[in-house]
Amino acid sequence: MTRLFTGEVCSGRAAGAFLLKHKNNKRPGSVCSRFNRMELTTNTNVGVDNAAMEAMYDETLKNFTEGSIVPGKILSVIDGDVLIDIGYKSEGIISAQEFKDLEEDPIGQEVEVFLEQLEDKEGMIVISKRRAEQQRAWDYVVNECEEGSVVEGTIKNIVKGGFIVDVGVDAFLPGSQLDVTPVRNPEEHMGKTYQFRILKINLERKNIVVSRRELIEESRREGRRKILAEIQTGELRKGQVKNITDFGAFVDLNGIDGLLHVTDMTWGRINHPSEILKVGDELEVMILEIDLEKERISLGLKQTMDNPWQEIEARYPIGARVHGKVVNLAPYGAFVELEEGVEGLVHVSEMSWTKRIQRAADVLNVGDEVDAVVLNVSTDDKKISLGMRQTEDNPWEVVAGKYPIGSLVQGQVRNFTSYGAFVELEEGVDGMIHVSDMSWTRKVNHPSEVLKKGEEVETVVLEIDSNSQRISLGLKQAQDDPWAGIVDRYPIGAKVSGIVTKISSFGAFVEIEEGIDGLVHISQISDDHVERVKDVMNVGDTIEARVVKVDPVEHRIGLSVKAASVEDADFEVREEMLEGLQPGAELVNLAGAFDSAFGDKLEEWHPGDATKSGDKEEGEDKEEGEDKEEDKKAE
Repeated sequence: MTRLFTGEVCSGRAAGAFLLKHKNNKRPGSVCSRFNRMELTTNTNVGVDNAAMEAMYDETLKNFTEGSIVPGKILSVIDGDVLIDIGYKSEGIISAQEFKDLEEDPIGQEVEVFLEQLEDKEGMIVISKRRAEQQRAWDYVVNECEEGSVVEGTIKNIVKGGFIVDVGVDAFLPGSQLDVTPVRNPEEHMGKTYQFRILKINLERKNIVVSRRELIEESRREGRRKILAEIQTGELRKGQVKNITDFGAFVDLNGIDGLLHVTDMTWGRINHPSEILKVGDELEVMILEIDLEKERISLGLKQTMDNPWQEIEARYPIGARVHGKVVNLAPYGAFVELEEGVEGLVHVSEMSWTKRIQRAADVLNVGDEVDAVVLNVSTDDKKISLGMRQTEDNPWEVVAGKYPIGSLVQGQVRNFTSYGAFVELEEGVDGMIHVSDMSWTRKVNHPSEVLKKGEEVETVVLEIDSNSQRISLGLKQAQDDPWAGIVDRYPIGAKVSGIVTKISSFGAFVEIEEGIDGLVHISQISDDHVERVKDVMNVGDTIEARVVKVDPVEHRIGLSVKAASVEDADFEVREEMLEGLQPGAELVNLAGAFDSAFGDKLEEWHPGDATKSGDKEEGEDKEEGEDKEEDKKAE
């Protein structure tokens, strides 16, 4: 029996109940936990002397050390508090919340508690069941676990930089070590139990750092090795979309990632993988290629579907009329979807018979529905060429009948190029006037020297090529040729008067009538030797000369100043008058005569040097070259 300071004697259970009842209103000397060795007495009926009792008391106190774990027994539970007897001079109190496995009738249940303090300011012991469990867990970690070992734990809290994990003791899990992918929603992991690898143990700070990611990566490495050992090209595998990029999607094949490239997702056209896939999608894909050394797998999704290009020629024969929707535009043409996974290209050159279309976007928009005709099919290249203009009548098929060669036609100047002008004869039908066909008497360097945009002109049809959709027109041919009858107006030996218009190293050009120039060769300027033409002649001088040669075809007239002083009766064409000219030619070609002597100066021979067929062909070749270059760029 224990004697209270007031002289009241109570049993241990009664003292515990009294302590719980008055734990918040303790007074020194009023509870049975405040013992004093001098006041211990023994009931004479028990038969134990004071000396023996005092010895037992001293021995009991020696067995308790603060900071140690001691066994205890539950005496009672009152108002959420548990009274624990550890065999010390007083009992301790622990909140019931520290008990995870408290029985319905816990009286007498044995528990381990952590002795925090033998005696607080109230004279009571301070104990904790939770700290005992933590100490046991810490001791287990220190004694049984090493850095690198695996433990099980529950994520209990989110802190800055990571999580707190209960592995028996609190451990820190960095945010980057929770999973192999960034954690987008940390809250979804709260309360979940996982396996963790111990990365670091700090005994001094009682700090443990763990990782779940390392276990996942280790498992995945093992899984990759296993999958690579058994996987075969061409087989089908199920997987989950793990990540999406601009060029494709990574699919998790239960331990190893494979790349599903955007070109292998569908037989049709897509601009970005996200148009048909999203993270988390379950897919069945085909193994296309395996790189064991780099542990890379290429996957295909469209290969698990029927190929729409099989027997494509039977479904879309050449000449067939089709209907489709414009799904993409490029500068060189429009892509038209004929069915899912099958597209055809309408090149800009196949969009109109009459209009020169520079860009497909000028006439079409994405989403437009169009009719077209199949022009060509390539199964190997998976290409179909389409034509929109073939759905309409070709106006060029009747052009030859409407505009016969040699007929006079009128039109409006629509556009210029460096080599000619385009004249619109009717809507969609243009003819081209080459610069060489613009004037009889002058060399035209650019059509703007003669014509203006929007001007109405009368021309002559020179040539028609319906296949190439070209009409050649002549402006000068619709006018009188001043060189017609030139032989009658300027016979050999006739005296003429004219003005010097141009001086060259080999002679002087003299205008004898508007648009008609003749050449006085340097040898025919004076009886005296002339070193330089400009020493004896100047532009604007009026001179008199005789005609010594006439070429109405090449528009050339040869003049001699020296012969002008000869009497008419005495005049005759002598060989020296033709010096520098092509000998033996019936019609003098002065440009050819001076070719070897004066090289590029021959371009100065005559300002009307624009009617040569060679110049015209060069211009036409230039036009064709530009068209071909344009088509090449488009392709």
